Amino acid sequence: MTRFLWAGGIAILFAGIVYAAFQLSPWPGALLLRYMLNAQDARLSRAMEKHVPPGVAVQHNLQYEPHDSDALLDVYYPTSIEGTDKELTTVVWVHGGGWISGSKETVAPYARILAAKGYTVISVGYSIAPGKTYPVPVRQVNAALGYLVKNARKFHIDPSRFVLAGDSAGAQIAAQVANIVSVPDYAATTGIKPALERSQLRAVMLFCGAYDLSLVHMNGPFRFFLKSVLWSYTGVRDYAGDPRFAPASVVHYVTSDFPPAFISAGNADPLLPQSVELVKALTAKHVPVDSLFFPENYKPPLQHEHQFDLDNDAGKLVLSRALEFLARLQTSILPAK
Repeated sequence: MTRFLWAGGIAILFAGIVYAAFQLSPWPGALLLRYMLNAQDARLSRAMEKHVPPGVAVQHNLQYEPHDSDALLDVYYPTSIEGTDKELTTVVWVHGGGWISGSKETVAPYARILAAKGYTVISVGYSIAPGKTYPVPVRQVNAALGYLVKNARKFHIDPSRFVLAGDSAGAQIAAQVANIVSVPDYAATTGIKPALERSQLRAVMLFCGAYDLSLVHMNGPFRFFLKSVLWSYTGVRDYAGDPRFAPASVVHYVTSDFPPAFISAGNADPLLPQSVELVKALTAKHVPVDSLFFPENYKPPLQHEHQFDLDNDAGKLVLSRALEFLARLQTSILPAK
């Protein structure tokens, strides 16, 4: 009996320590979620490999900011233009992962698929939380754009035709950077000097992102995930009402100068309302928007990041529509401001 009580006491003490750790620091929750999210990303990435066509060249791990070991990017373009001075419309992709996980490698198959269609595609790496907090990734992605402009010829980049793209947390970061480039007052609010002129940013493509932190329901079924990632990314356990983080809700700052946008999310994605709200905000400002949403009863239900599931008809449709959107840029149907 004494041994049983001793073991029970140790278990209770251990449980108390674990609980306290989760309450006192964002790290335990972030590390747990990072493990789960990275495993999911690895599965999606492996499943996409069979859809990648041949004929894509890549340059890995190019450092876009000196003295920042996280500031690395990969460049993809068709092998058919190697050795030429041809410059292509360039898609700069910011990976997802709830700001606490993911990497530029997780979107590599998708980047290669887009590049095979005749684009230069950049997959940008950035610092993840809680190690680095907001707005570090926003600054890094903006810095990456500056690096790409300076090295445009080397990477077959048309510096007058950039498209910012991203998934999940990467879509939120991409939307912020797009608004920094587009709206001087917003750039001043963030304290970030845009690396592009507005005329260079032709469009954005945003998949299942978060654009209004006030819509986050902290008492819903995803409360542990949401509390963990937002505490990690902001560095503040209770970020609500803190003016430092207001610009992260980019939907409240868009103007008619925001770039033409392709926006999509799945019908079972908990972040679907965020995409719907952004479409409404941009449409009200007369920004050209091509959106792809699905009926509420669509089967099978399309979860978060469904666009990467190219074994599914919906994932294939999203890719097809995104490519149609990019093709319209080639014919200048979507004008630069």
